[in-house]
Amino acid sequence: MTLDVNVLGDATQPRVELSAADPSEVPDVQVVALPFSCDDGYLVLGPGAAEVYDTDDVDLLGVLEHHDASGKAGEIVEHLVLGADGSAPRSVLLVGVGETRPSDLRRAGAALARKARGRGRVATSIAALAHDAGLRAFTEGLVLGSYSFDLKTTSGKPPAEFVLAGLVRPDSRAEVLERGLAAARAAWTSRTLAQVPSNMKSPAWLADRASEVADEGGLSLKVWDEKALERGGFGGLVGVGRASANPPRLVRLSYTPDGSSRRVPHVVLVGKGITFDTGGLSIKPAEGMMNMKRDMTGAGVVLAVMSALTAVRCPVRVTGLLACAENSVDGNAIRPGDVIRHYGGRTTEVTNTDAEGRLVLADALAYAVKELDPDALVDVATLTGAMRISLGQRTAGLFSTDDALADHLVTAGTTSGEPVWRLPLVDDYEERCDSKIADADNAGGQPGGITAALFLRAFTGSLPWAHLDIAGVGDSPGDAYEWSAGPTGFGARLLLHWLELRQPLAGVRGAGGRR
Repeated sequence: MTLDVNVLGDATQPRVELSAADPSEVPDVQVVALPFSCDDGYLVLGPGAAEVYDTDDVDLLGVLEHHDASGKAGEIVEHLVLGADGSAPRSVLLVGVGETRPSDLRRAGAALARKARGRGRVATSIAALAHDAGLRAFTEGLVLGSYSFDLKTTSGKPPAEFVLAGLVRPDSRAEVLERGLAAARAAWTSRTLAQVPSNMKSPAWLADRASEVADEGGLSLKVWDEKALERGGFGGLVGVGRASANPPRLVRLSYTPDGSSRRVPHVVLVGKGITFDTGGLSIKPAEGMMNMKRDMTGAGVVLAVMSALTAVRCPVRVTGLLACAENSVDGNAIRPGDVIRHYGGRTTEVTNTDAEGRLVLADALAYAVKELDPDALVDVATLTGAMRISLGQRTAGLFSTDDALADHLVTAGTTSGEPVWRLPLVDDYEERCDSKIADADNAGGQPGGITAALFLRAFTGSLPWAHLDIAGVGDSPGDAYEWSAGPTGFGARLLLHWLELRQPLAGVRGAGGRR
């Protein structure tokens, strides 16, 4: 029997709606969530608290003091209110919102979502405190804090449904809600794509998911199978994938905004799609393979972003390239010392078959430069363990050849809650990628993150280019606010926060119009 999962149409994502009603007046709810914070050492209750006091005669400040509440973002105190008229008891959740910054509200939303799982319909006035950026962050927190994935035969507690109550003119906030839901659901999709086990998830399976996205979103699609890749000279993809029973694929998805012309700038996103990584003949230890079903996170992020561009009203043309292969071991496996020829002719000596991600990315980047005429290139990849060592598991590494492009991505990382830190492309280390018999060696040694980025830079021509190394942030060690234990899908929200800008390429060298 073949397992399957509906990744793109996941029915377990929570519903979120807007309302002008006071949270206590929203029908069919048994949970009311109210904000609180601390101002100069004094606890302060937010909107909706007075109505609870009037209705239920509950001293909510006394409840908070009894629990030694601090008001930090994501702190929750629960109080059960018994119906005076014999009605069913109602739960009041008091949710700390910190300083009500977007980051605080995102954390508050995620904490509320976890606490409310399995409790039906929840009305909350937290969003009534927020401007648009805060409303969006809170919405993203609600969705991502509700995230779960498993293939168990028994069902767990479903996510709650949320009513964002107490809003003035809620219809005027509908677009903000829509954008927040689109970004959060893209992150949900990228997480789930990474969670799917590799006995279900092959390069062809990812291509089928891309076909679904194209059909639903009106995107154009092209898929290269292993024979087309061989004919086309994609030596990196062919070489990495040739030992697997699941052959490689290159997928191209293209988005064009409504009413645009050819003068609209063009961005190409490239995602590493290694659906399982044994390390090849340079084989990983057993414990090193446990999370390798998620080595396609970069491609999953690009696919999720492509699915949401219409919803966030992206104003530029975007092409997504998914470079998909499975790095396996058999008698046909690529060997240390082999030389491969990439798309466009550049050669690489493979001295480490576990440095395979850069080989497939190189093909896709070279194809983008030669065939797609983009204004900017951005690749996303779980590429080097060096990122975890240097930046940990909450911040991704960013390399770029263009300061404006890097600044846009750093800002988007901050606003989206997916932070990045720019690292240098140190030219002095480029000689470490040299090979005596090919244009480059695929394993340039330390510092690993920088030498990997320098290897990729050679395939980007003179285009503005950014490389997101998400290896460190690809997994979360546990539940922490909007992060759930396991694959994070890091990068989907960041890229959408960037690409929805009115001018995503403002200041980028040579961009802003067609050449």
